[in-house]
Amino acid sequence: MNTFNAKIPTGALHEKWDNYKADAKLVNPNNKRKFKIIVVGTGLAGASAAATLAELGYQVDAFTFHDSPRRAHSIAAQGGINAAKNYQGDGDSINRLFQDTIKGGDFRSREANVHRLAQVSVDIIDQMVAQGVPFAREYGGLLDNRSFGGAQVSRTFYARGQTGQQLLIGAYQQMARQVGLGGVRLFNRTELIDTVTIDGRCAGIVVRDLLTGEIQSHAAHAVVLATGGYGNVFFLSTNAMNCNVTAAWRAHRRGALFANPCYTQIHPTCIPQADETQSKLTLMSESLRNDGRVWVPKRADDNRPADQIPEGERDYYLERLYPSYGNLAPRDISSRAAKRLVDKGQGIGPLKNGVNLDFSAAIERLGRDVVEERYGNLFQMYERIAGEDPYKTPMRIYPATHYTMGGLWVDYELMTNIPGLYATGEANFSDHGANRLGASALMQGLADGYFVLPYTISNQLASLLGKAIPGTDHPAFKQAETEASARYNGYLNVKGKRSPDWFHRELGKIIWNECGMERTREGLQSALSDLPALYEEFKTDLRVTGTGDSTNQTLEKAGRVDDFFQLGMAMCQDALTREESCGAHFRSEYQTEEGEAMRNDDEYCHVAAWEWTNDPMKPTRHAEELVFETAHLATRSYK
Repeated sequence: MNTFNAKIPTGALHEKWDNYKADAKLVNPNNKRKFKIIVVGTGLAGASAAATLAELGYQVDAFTFHDSPRRAHSIAAQGGINAAKNYQGDGDSINRLFQDTIKGGDFRSREANVHRLAQVSVDIIDQMVAQGVPFAREYGGLLDNRSFGGAQVSRTFYARGQTGQQLLIGAYQQMARQVGLGGVRLFNRTELIDTVTIDGRCAGIVVRDLLTGEIQSHAAHAVVLATGGYGNVFFLSTNAMNCNVTAAWRAHRRGALFANPCYTQIHPTCIPQADETQSKLTLMSESLRNDGRVWVPKRADDNRPADQIPEGERDYYLERLYPSYGNLAPRDISSRAAKRLVDKGQGIGPLKNGVNLDFSAAIERLGRDVVEERYGNLFQMYERIAGEDPYKTPMRIYPATHYTMGGLWVDYELMTNIPGLYATGEANFSDHGANRLGASALMQGLADGYFVLPYTISNQLASLLGKAIPGTDHPAFKQAETEASARYNGYLNVKGKRSPDWFHRELGKIIWNECGMERTREGLQSALSDLPALYEEFKTDLRVTGTGDSTNQTLEKAGRVDDFFQLGMAMCQDALTREESCGAHFRSEYQTEEGEAMRNDDEYCHVAAWEWTNDPMKPTRHAEELVFETAHLATRSYK
């Protein structure tokens, strides 16, 4: 097990970011235009980075595989964004946000990065207000906020409608302005399929035009991957179907370490699966848990409608198990509690695969008008999808894959172990640890793009001033283009019988069953036997219709599913080697008498970072030890 340098600055925790900025190298404004930066992905992390870097004067090329940069997974974030503003005076602070995030991630994240995130969180809100994001306001005119799971304070700011959508509009308009001014060149319907490293430094990317199939190279002084997470390895998730891991995984295959792939976020408030053919799950905002009460019938296989089950025959299990937090217990804990009760036969709904989220008490206490003002849009969405009126009958919810905490390993500067290659937002192994508290994903994406990367990237670029970078005529680019062409031609030439979607669904079932909410040694070993066998079948029985020189979504899917297979093996290996339970990584062999996660700090208080070896079943494991100078390692308790 090797260790490596995270480049954490010196000084007390609250001084590290200021110390870093004080010592960081700067690039003269007149010299910034001499540097080319590629940003891949145009969600919150990518759009904010592209816009800010262009405003500073850098040449920026931004890439999205969508038809326009308006799409991103962040758009589905309904609930809000965290920041330590302490508007209500309820005891919040930068330190409190830091402590909650460290604890919520079960002490498996890097102290310095998390504290920096808490520090800059307050600036995010001001940035977005200045950009016109319509945050909700209370009667005095101050921004309104609410609590999310795992915190005892109200620090989640939200917009009318979907918060993620409004934040994206804010970031997009800033980027669109730079596109208009020529600071950002936008490449849409273009997918990254490889990264290129020359003389130990990232020199650019290879992309595929999704309309023509043309493969091209782009050179730059630095490359930023802001391409989201890998939750769609499960097939059925809250992500849009096009969300994938290809950009990060291609970088991984070129030498970038992939960290903590077994850490995946299970969101407790999704509409349960309706049938076997479903391809996407609908996320309902965690903010609903502020007023909704979660319960199941005490009796297994109770088929009575909710309103016919008396109070004494209901199990408000979160309030029973976690009285200090109740319905606002963190996501990992709330999800496991729901799973256990459904597994015991206490689930509700036609398929007995859900739990109740009941607003009857809130409507009685507050009045329907207040509840409608808070959650009206969410209630309307639920009624359209489920065909039930949540004002009259409880919502049916169940956990589902939503976010991934693993990703490309990055140091304090958000740079991978490959110089010049950066990863931001959900694409890196993040600031969340083994579990993510709600409303922190938007916070991390915008923090990275607006307030961290502009400082750290200049520190690296300053040393390249006056030095030529390799052009796309370099043999390394040409070789990568040739390999990419061969890869896609290979998918077309298999001419088997099964579609990429069929393989994706079968892969997803294995991963969900054996590496989902609960893992066991036996189950993971079984997965590591089944996955290679299914992968070999994929290589010999894949059917891709059409050609490679026009729009071909089946061909696109084939490439992404190929990467998901390799990632799935990495996830299961990571989960098997981490012999402890922490956060959302729950190994049933390691639990307390009360069924809670049991960490092993003596052996596993580190980040696991995997190195590609050309064999997806035999990666090399490295580790970054986590040293806690301020936070005190303790057993999480929300009781």
